[in-house]
Amino acid sequence: MKAFVLRKYQKQAALQLTDVPEPELRDGEVLVRIHAAAVNLLDAKIRDGEFKPILPYRMPLILGHDLAGTVVRTGPQTHTYQAGDEVYARVDDFRIGTFAEFIAVKESALAPKPASLTMEQAASVPLVALTAWQALVDVAKLRAGQKVFIQAGSGGVGTIAIQLAKHMGAYVATTASAANADWLKTLGADLVIDYKTQDFETVLQAYDVVLHSQDAKTLAKSLNVLQPGGRLVSISGPATPAFAVAAGLPWYLKPVLALMSRRTQKQARARNVGYDFLFMRANGQQLQQITALIDAGHIRPVIDRVYPFAETNTAIAHVAGGRAKGKVVIRVI
Repeated sequence: MKAFVLRKYQKQAALQLTDVPEPELRDGEVLVRIHAAAVNLLDAKIRDGEFKPILPYRMPLILGHDLAGTVVRTGPQTHTYQAGDEVYARVDDFRIGTFAEFIAVKESALAPKPASLTMEQAASVPLVALTAWQALVDVAKLRAGQKVFIQAGSGGVGTIAIQLAKHMGAYVATTASAANADWLKTLGADLVIDYKTQDFETVLQAYDVVLHSQDAKTLAKSLNVLQPGGRLVSISGPATPAFAVAAGLPWYLKPVLALMSRRTQKQARARNVGYDFLFMRANGQQLQQITALIDAGHIRPVIDRVYPFAETNTAIAHVAGGRAKGKVVIRVI
């Protein structure tokens, strides 16, 4: 099969299109013919070596975390899917590789593709929707009537998180350029702060939840907009010792992450607010709940651009540039 392969960690390295063996199926896995794959900033960061300490992949590596496609065949101890089923998924860590024609996926990571979406639309959903779900539902336990600040509203996570939070009955504030304000309000944002001319720290106060996706300076300011008892969930770090334990990382990383997150934890305690780092995980059951919301019309994917498979490197560069409005997708078929 054809696949885009990373030979070694290197900033802005070009993936090589090459022939590789078709994946072998392990217990509980199915072989999926990939129709479309989404590109995430995570792909660029893994390529650049930024996650090597916590995700030490062996080379050569096929990148790609999101897919939509068709089941080709099933392996041992599979019970849910059969050949011909249309599915989508954010595949498990250490089993990534959606920038390819085929992939072996755990049944537990799969969900039936939303009937209302095309393959390209479906491929754009899993990682960002699961991130929003796990941040807002699992960790923050967002409730109706609460106020949530979702940073970078026009990005992949932001566009889905705004819709999910609004469906949950929250008041939603976000940051974006003025040009995107009206569009984000159609997705459910109640307040859009122009990050070019306004300082959100002076606008927002007494918020219950912050979904943080930016830099350390923005994180420190975000803690200040929370009311006592509020919670900040970060998907951009710093990682915490609790994450190291939950992810099963080597013991020696726990004190390292404690040191890296010490300042943030201290700031959070001083304001009597909670701080959590989230590195989202594959979860087919949660994805099925997201599918129901999509097919009911409560969430719709936002796609910035679709690239042909041959232009995978261009698609990654587009995402790494940080200006995509919604998701970037690769059409494999």
